[in-house]
Amino acid sequence: MSACRTIRQKFLGPDIALRDIHDWRDRLLTAILMVALVMGSLTAVPSVIQAWREGQTAIAAVDALALAWVVFMWRKRGLSFHFRAWSLLLVLYAVGVVLLVNIGPVSQIYLMAFPVMAALLVGLRGALLALALDALTLFLVGYLANANFQLAGFQGQSLSKWGVITANFMFVASLIAISCATLLQGLEKSLDRVKKDAAAREMSEAALRANDARWKLALESTGDGVWDCDLTQRKIIFSDRFTEMCGYEPGELPQDIDELDHLIHPEDLPSLKEDRLAHLEGLTPTHASEHRVRCKDGSWKWLLTRGLVIARDAGGRPERMIGTQTDITSRKQSEALIWQQANYDGLTGLPNRRMLRDRLEQDIKKCKRDGQSVAVMFIDLDHFKEVNDTLGHDHGDMLLVEAAHRIRHCVRDSDTVARLGGDEFTVVLPELDKLPRVEQIAQDIIAVLGEVFQLGNERAYVSASIGITFFPDDATEIEDLFKQADQAMYVAKDHGRSRFSYFTQSLQEAAQTRVRLTNDLRVALTDQQFRVFYQPIVDLQTGRVHKAEALIRWQHPTRGLVSPAIFIPIAESSGLINEIGDWVFRQSAAQVKRWRGQYQPDFQISVNKSPVQFRHEDNTLQQWFAHLDKLELPGQSMAVEITEGLLLEANDGVSGQLRALRQAGISVSLDDFGTGYSSLSYLQKFDIDYLKIDQTFVRGLAPASKNLALCKAIIVMAHELGMLVVAEGVETAEQRALLTEAGCDFGQGYHFAKPMPADDFETWYRTDLPALTA
Repeated sequence: MSACRTIRQKFLGPDIALRDIHDWRDRLLTAILMVALVMGSLTAVPSVIQAWREGQTAIAAVDALALAWVVFMWRKRGLSFHFRAWSLLLVLYAVGVVLLVNIGPVSQIYLMAFPVMAALLVGLRGALLALALDALTLFLVGYLANANFQLAGFQGQSLSKWGVITANFMFVASLIAISCATLLQGLEKSLDRVKKDAAAREMSEAALRANDARWKLALESTGDGVWDCDLTQRKIIFSDRFTEMCGYEPGELPQDIDELDHLIHPEDLPSLKEDRLAHLEGLTPTHASEHRVRCKDGSWKWLLTRGLVIARDAGGRPERMIGTQTDITSRKQSEALIWQQANYDGLTGLPNRRMLRDRLEQDIKKCKRDGQSVAVMFIDLDHFKEVNDTLGHDHGDMLLVEAAHRIRHCVRDSDTVARLGGDEFTVVLPELDKLPRVEQIAQDIIAVLGEVFQLGNERAYVSASIGITFFPDDATEIEDLFKQADQAMYVAKDHGRSRFSYFTQSLQEAAQTRVRLTNDLRVALTDQQFRVFYQPIVDLQTGRVHKAEALIRWQHPTRGLVSPAIFIPIAESSGLINEIGDWVFRQSAAQVKRWRGQYQPDFQISVNKSPVQFRHEDNTLQQWFAHLDKLELPGQSMAVEITEGLLLEANDGVSGQLRALRQAGISVSLDDFGTGYSSLSYLQKFDIDYLKIDQTFVRGLAPASKNLALCKAIIVMAHELGMLVVAEGVETAEQRALLTEAGCDFGQGYHFAKPMPADDFETWYRTDLPALTA
C-alpha cells in the first residue's frame, strides 16, 4: 500500500482535497499521460519495430510520433492545460485514423476513445466536436473504401453496411461521451457548492472568533472569570482572571473536567453535576450553579458558575460550552449571617422557635412515612430566677449557655435541642421505636442539670422539670404538641420538680409502672426473687447433652412471673444488670461444677452478658476468673453469649474483655446470629467459638426452603471460620433431621426441652435424655 502511495504522489502530486473541476481535469490529464507513457513504453515500442519490419511505415511512424509527443507533454508540464489536452486528443485521433485506414474497422476503438477523453478533459462541447469529427471521418473512410480505394479491412463492405456500423459506433460513443460530460458537470457543481460552503464556514468561524474575543473582553472587564470547555475532549480552559480569583498561577489549574471536579466541595459536587447534565441534555436553557471551590491556600470560595452550550454535532450531542465564574463569597457570608440570626438563639447558639418548628415539621413527615413516633420534651430550669436575682443576669446567661451544652450532650446529633426563650428548652427526639430511650434521655438531662454550675467564681445549683408528649399518639399538630408538653412539664413541677411527666394518662401509668418495677428490681436480688432456668443444648450427631444455657426468671411477689423482655431493659437502663449478671454467673458456675461431677466431666453452661455489662468499667471479669479458680473449675466450663450489636460498637475496652475471656479459656458464643448487623469482618476480627442461628430461621425450616439454604450457608461459613454452630428454636423432629443433615453441631429448643429449674433439668436428664440418643 505504501509503494502505491509513493508512485501516486511522485506522478500525480500530493494527496490533497480537490479545489475545483479544473484541478480535477488537470490531475486526470496527468494520470492519462502517465498511463500513456508507461503503457506506450511497453506496447508502442514493440509495435513500431514490428510495423517497420512488415513494411507498415505509416503505422510505425504514427506510433513513434505519438509516443514522442506523450513524452514531450509529460516533460512540459508547465504548458497550458488546454494545449496539452487538445494535443493529446489530436494525437489520439491521428493514431485512430491511421490505424483505421491501414488496419481496418478493428481500430475504431481509438476513435471511440477520442470523444470520451474529450468529454473528460474539456467538457461537453469538446465531446460534441470530437463526435462530429469521428462521424465525418468514418463516413469519409467508408466512402473512399467503396470508391475503389484499396483500404485494408474494408473489402466486401457495402456503403449501406458501413453506414449501419458507423451509426452503431456513433450511438455507443455518444452515449459514453455525453454520460461522462454530464457526470463532469455534476461534479463541477458539487465542487463549487463545497467551495462556497467552505468559504461560508470560514467566515462563520472568523465571526465566532471575533465574537469570542468581544464577549471575553466584556465579561472579564466586569471582574468575572471566563471558561471555555471542549466537551468532546473533556478539556476546559480558564481565563487569567479565574485563576487569580482562586489564588492559582496561570497553568496551575487542571484542564481535565474530571480532575477539576476534585476541587469542588464534596457537598456541592452532586448538585453541580446534576445541573450541568440537565443543560447538556437540553433540559434547561442555561447552566447555573452555586458551589464552593478549593483555593490554592486550601480555603473554600463560593463561586457562581453560569454557562451555555454553543455547539452541538449533527446528532444533537454537545461539543462546546462557554461560561463565567463569579465570586459570591461575600454574598454567601452575608446570607449565612442573616439566616443564622433568623433561626438560632444568639446566646446559646441553639435553634430558636422558628428553626424548631421547621425541624419538627420535617421529623413528623419522615415519621409519618416510616410509621414511627416523635417525642417532644419541654425543659424548664427550676430556681433559675433565684440565680438571676442573686448573681445577676451575666451569671444567668453563663448558666444558660452551660445548660444548653449539657443538654446537647445527652442526645444524638440527629435530635434537636432548641431554646424558646428565658430558661425554657425544647428537645425533639425523632424516629423513636422504644419508650425506654426517651426515659433514659430525660433522666440523663435531669441528672446533668442537677450538677453544680461553676459560673466564674460563683457556684449555682438548679434542677429541671420535663414534660413529654408524643406524635402521633397524643397530637398531630405542632402547636398541640407544644401545648401538651408544656402542660406535662407543669405537672412535673407540681409533683416536686427535678422529674419528668408524660402528658397522657396511659403513658403516665406506664412510666409509673416502670418506676415501680425499677424500684422492685433493686430489692429482687436481696429478697431472692430471681430464679435461674436451664435449657439443654443437644449434640445433633450423637444426642449427647453436655451443654446448657442459663436463663434468668423473675418471680415477682405480686405480679407473678415477669418476662425478661420487660425487666432486662429496665435493669440495663438502671445499671442493675451488672449485679444481676454477676449473680447469674455465680449460680451457673456452682451448677456446672455439680453437673460436671454428676453427668459429664466436660459439661458447659452458657450465660448471657449484656452490652451494658461490657461497657461497665470494673473488675467483674477478674472476679469471675477468681470465682472459677475457687471452685476449681476450668474456663472451658463456662461460655459467655454476646449479641451482634456488641461487635459493631466494640471499642478497646470491649475488645480487651473478649480477649480476657479467650485467655481464661471461657468460650464466646454469638447469639441470635442473622438478625443483627454483624459482618464477616467482625467474625474474623474477634475470636468466636459458637455461632447461634436465630430461631426465626429455624422456625420456618422445611425441605427446599430458603431458610434451609440460609442455615446451610451459615453452617458452612462458620465451620470454615473454625466455629461450631448451635441452632435455636428447634421444635420438631423434621427440623432436627434437616439441621443434622446440614451438618449443624448443636440444637436447642422445645423439641428437646423447655428451660427449667435445676432440679427439673436433672430429672429430665435421667428420664427423657435417653430417648434422644436412642
